[in-house]
Amino acid sequence: MDFMELINQAPDTEPDRQYYFIELSRKILREKEASLGRKLSFCVTTFGCQMNARDSEKIVGILKQVGFEESEDEHADFVIYNTCTVRENANNKVYGRLGILQSYKKKNPEMMIALCGCMMQEPTVVETLQKSYKFVDLIFGTHNIYKFAELLFNTLNKDKGMLIDIWKDTDKIVENLPIERKYSFKSGVNIMFGCNNFCTYCIVPYVRGRERSRKSEDIIEEITNLVADGVVEVMLLGQNVNSYGKGLEESITFAQLLERICKIDGLKRVRFMTSHPKDLSDELIEVMAKEPKICNHMHLPLQSGSDALLQKMNRHYTKADYLLIVDKLKSKIPDIALTTDIIVGFPGETEEDFLETMDVVSKVKYDSAFTFIYSKRTGTPAALMDNQIEEDVVKDRFDRLLELVQTVGREKTGKYEGTVQEVLIEEVNEQDSTLVTGKMANNTTVHLPGDSSMIGKMYQVKLICCKGFYYIGEII
Repeated sequence: MDFMELINQAPDTEPDRQYYFIELSRKILREKEASLGRKLSFCVTTFGCQMNARDSEKIVGILKQVGFEESEDEHADFVIYNTCTVRENANNKVYGRLGILQSYKKKNPEMMIALCGCMMQEPTVVETLQKSYKFVDLIFGTHNIYKFAELLFNTLNKDKGMLIDIWKDTDKIVENLPIERKYSFKSGVNIMFGCNNFCTYCIVPYVRGRERSRKSEDIIEEITNLVADGVVEVMLLGQNVNSYGKGLEESITFAQLLERICKIDGLKRVRFMTSHPKDLSDELIEVMAKEPKICNHMHLPLQSGSDALLQKMNRHYTKADYLLIVDKLKSKIPDIALTTDIIVGFPGETEEDFLETMDVVSKVKYDSAFTFIYSKRTGTPAALMDNQIEEDVVKDRFDRLLELVQTVGREKTGKYEGTVQEVLIEEVNEQDSTLVTGKMANNTTVHLPGDSSMIGKMYQVKLICCKGFYYIGEII
């Protein structure tokens, strides 16, 4: 049976179609391995956010089901980069590493190289790859990642050249494909895809597409199956989880989805990110306050404390709006940990604008903050704005902000010293194998004496000593 006959016999429905190509790819791989007299390996490298990490788990799951063995490094037969494009230096990092892969490929004729993820959704990137990186075998984007098994089959069957399959957008959501989770006891769960917000500094809506939510029953079924497989904590993922439910036939809010998830027996912790302030409802705060399974942690990006800059950023809230949300959260959930994202040096930022941001940090007292120096992102409206800020001014502001964030963060973390908290053990400590590392519900890190048998279990831990942004503890 030739290539086209195999394609024509594939099921039309998903995910059955992809399982069909998994089986075909497995046969091809076995034939290749028999002729070479060795197993073929793969290496998946992930750049970017937790949604990319979840996508990579799907890619790894399919590769393992096909029969590839995982390699510890990029000296592998199949190397896949799952790319990020939030900042242009992320693109440059990928180009640099591709140069290294080219030398590997010259030494290993069997080697295949694939690129996927957000960076591939940019037409100029694909043009550059076609012109200067012709040794890449497969390019696909964010919208058709569920087709990876089919794309893998086509790549294994082609003689030479680059296979490109990029979609501008999609309304499809295909799940129930093989997944290789990084952790046995916790998992990310996609509840929605895409973004409708179009913040002027952000490329995400252009590369991830419009918002589309998964059906609640599909989410509940996935989490129920994960719990049956040993998962005790889930992280609900979406570009803006607070807008979950828009576009679905069923009438459901994110808060209502959380209530349903919390009813799943055996599930102990629920986290979520990211929350856009403009869509954070009083209903969500009420549900967080009453449901003990929902972790007392909220990542609530601020970006700026200046109303003028928030408007230029197209954020759809004011400083007062943001502080009101924080007041409501602290009132209903007194022990909530708040983290945030802040951009310094957005075009047109004055010293007065910057001091408004500092004022918010002082008032909110974040547990931690991800602080970023603004950098032009080609393809976004902000990249074309006037009044780009001078580098030395931005660096000075960044340093001042970072000092305040760290001072406030240390104060917030230290308040739990001497208390007993529930900690989920996640791994053996990388620096000291006599210690294990875990997380409190508020996402604070704790190190304590232990071994690998404790991973995935929860313990009551006394926090003996605060070391800035983490604790040393002991089981009671």
